[in-house]
Amino acid sequence: MAHSGQDLHGTDGYVLRLVRVEPDLLHMEASYGGTGQFPPKHYHPSQDEHFEVLEGTVRTIVDGEERSYEAGETFDIPAGTVHQLAADPPARLRWEVRPALKTAEFFEAVYGGDIPPDLLERFKDEVVFV
Repeated sequence: MAHSGQDLHGTDGYVLRLVRVEPDLLHMEASYGGTGQFPPKHYHPSQDEHFEVLEGTVRTIVDGEERSYEAGETFDIPAGTVHQLAADPPARLRWEVRPALKTAEFFEAVYGGDIPPDLLERFKDEVVFV
């Protein structure tokens, strides 16, 4: 089960630390190594996201508009907004999701090695890919 203090390792040097896992807040820190490729376009039906760039540069595409954020800058992505986020490695950011729902468990499933066949159905309240 996903828990505070857990590190999840993705491909290409990506590390996601679950700093705090509570019903109303999932607080994470993401570190980017590697190539910084964009994930698929997606949105969160009922969750707002807040980001703070701690090191490096983070790139976003939000509602089709691309923008870069540098260390010290913050930005928000409201629920229902189609977006993608990547970084120009090395980079690190603080990331909050409200409410948490089962987002920590989603990341644990994605980065756990064996993605379950029912992933999209199981986490449809957390993320929808477009």
